Amino acid sequence: MLLPMDRWPVRWLASRSFSIAERRTRMFVSRLVLALLFAGMPVGLAALPALPAVAPIASIADRRAWVGVQRFRYLEAGAGDTLIVLLHGWPQDADEWHKIMPRLATRYRVVAVDLPGVGGLTSPSRDFSKAAVARDLHGFVQGLGARRVVLVGHDIGGMVAYAYARQFPGDVQGVAILDVPLPGLAPWDKIETIQQAWHFQFNAQAPLTEQLVAGRQASYFRYFIDSNAGNPKAISDVDVAGYAAAYESANQLSAGFGFYRTFPQDKLFNDGQREPLAVPMLVAGADRSLGAGVQVLAQALRDHGVSEVRSATIEGAGHWVAEEKPDEVAQLIERFVAIVGKPR
Repeated sequence: MLLPMDRWPVRWLASRSFSIAERRTRMFVSRLVLALLFAGMPVGLAALPALPAVAPIASIADRRAWVGVQRFRYLEAGAGDTLIVLLHGWPQDADEWHKIMPRLATRYRVVAVDLPGVGGLTSPSRDFSKAAVARDLHGFVQGLGARRVVLVGHDIGGMVAYAYARQFPGDVQGVAILDVPLPGLAPWDKIETIQQAWHFQFNAQAPLTEQLVAGRQASYFRYFIDSNAGNPKAISDVDVAGYAAAYESANQLSAGFGFYRTFPQDKLFNDGQREPLAVPMLVAGADRSLGAGVQVLAQALRDHGVSEVRSATIEGAGHWVAEEKPDEVAQLIERFVAIVGKPR
């Protein structure tokens, strides 16, 4: 179990705090080096009152901690009784949220964590089904000692967040799923057959995918990100180099592809979850990506027993919503947390 910071055992690794400017400078330098080396009814949110603008916080801490045999790497900022846990997608790591964390942390405690097998999260487990990943993360989140937890997941992280709520409904106040369909729920069957989802099958081809991509992570990720972006310039080559480093080793690369190879298990798990679920959910999608699928997924969640589902569309964005439209996404999260981040 992960203990509160003042009681963590010796195996806790010291954290570092940087000002936002210093952290971005360090990220730029380190990633530049890496680049050179590795060359019912939808409930909308629009009617809610606007939140006042606030100044960004001073620093984000980059931490490491052990939970059993797993080492977690995560970013942390802010303080408060409500903890927002940010789960990244593929092919990214916790740094996906670097534009959003400063704003959220002015009101809440915020943690962005690497998914199992990726970046700084080391684990002997090779089960990358989303239910298994959620179980791995549960011990970590519980160990943070928050009174209330809201999960926000993008892409693969959204799939994990849903599986978390299904398995631990009493431990989460709300779940936001950003720009991703859920295996086994509409419109999944249609989406997995469209041309834009070609990578579903490509990434699942073991060991061929590793053989083709190893050593070319940055090139593959750059192509994939650009192909699914509304504004490719929102994610720089320095950012891509950092993401490539998170999947640099053979195990890290296979972990990323493992998220896709377990889609059949995810479909069975999700389709079998039809019990009533009182955890409030927000489904938000980019108008240039999931688009109208947002409403289809929201209804599918209701059909599978989720009693409270809100929906929203992020205008002018491609798939990488946290980096393409950080202000809009941060505001969506703030409004959702303001509703659900209270005692139930």
